Amino acid sequence: MLKTRLTYTISAAALAALFTVSAMEPLSAQERKSIRWSTSSVDSYGYKVAASMVKIAEEALGGEYTITVNPYPATTAAMKAAMDGTGEIGYTADVGMTQIYAGEGGFKDYKPEKGRLVHTWYAYPMESFMAVPADKVGGFKCLKDFSGKPVFFTPAGFMNWLNFQRMFKALGYDFKHVQIDPKTQSDALKGGTIVGSVAYTTSGTSLAPYWKETEVRMDVRVVNPCPDEVAKLKAAGMTIQNVDPKAFAKDVGVKNIEGVPILFGYNMRADMPEDVVYKLISAFNKNREALAKIDAGFGPMAKDFVGLQVAGINANPDIPVHAGLAKFLKEQNAWNNKWKIADGKS
Repeated sequence: MLKTRLTYTISAAALAALFTVSAMEPLSAQERKSIRWSTSSVDSYGYKVAASMVKIAEEALGGEYTITVNPYPATTAAMKAAMDGTGEIGYTADVGMTQIYAGEGGFKDYKPEKGRLVHTWYAYPMESFMAVPADKVGGFKCLKDFSGKPVFFTPAGFMNWLNFQRMFKALGYDFKHVQIDPKTQSDALKGGTIVGSVAYTTSGTSLAPYWKETEVRMDVRVVNPCPDEVAKLKAAGMTIQNVDPKAFAKDVGVKNIEGVPILFGYNMRADMPEDVVYKLISAFNKNREALAKIDAGFGPMAKDFVGLQVAGINANPDIPVHAGLAKFLKEQNAWNNKWKIADGKS
């Protein structure tokens, strides 16, 4: 009888302990703060990269934060989510940051509910260029041949979409965008709904996921800008970056792809705590070579992490710099006293 009672007592105690632990676990999870990482759509490179970095980011913050990746239809929407308070990290690019502070394009008359994005972390360059169906390439020699014609310039609101907008503006061409589902791109090109489509690589190597699907289904050819167009683009402050055609699995008809690069980042509002940003940037810097092994797009960041941050700031030097990034750059002796540190109310 004593043995039975003892067994019952021990079992009851064990059960009570189990319920106590079970009750504590949800509380612990609830106590973790949330960081929502806003990106472009799930078939974009921006989403893919963010999803692959969550573990590094959470470990860098000591388990104090739970990080979730939230995709939006376009990069512009992801930026607004971070500025309106439904996200903390916003996927963006230098051309998008320019528009925020100039109040242009998708940010005309826009007033963020929480605050504008500031320079926080730049991750990789992307290069935009034009492609057409292989059997139609004879009708396209220069970018001017796409003026006023239906083109899918990547999803509306994407930074590569903005990039080609500024390119066509500099060239004086008519930007006629046709919005389609990226997954139907090959059908749209074959059917003539669009005559061409903008492609892009990351760091001159990684092709966008939906473009990989397109080239499996059809042959395409790249149409580079003509020499006079290159001169006009450079005069407008843009550069030309050579991209290895081997970024594609098939022949695209040119020895070198001539793309116009933009610099992508994951920026935040100035009210994100300085120590959080500093820990994240330090962790990404520490893991830069491992990240480059996972994805070749991180190659430039691995080669010169600090230089990439400096380049991101210099693309828009009048935009404030997050205090966490400023602290990191000062430690790296890369801070420019002409830059402004965000005061938490930017």
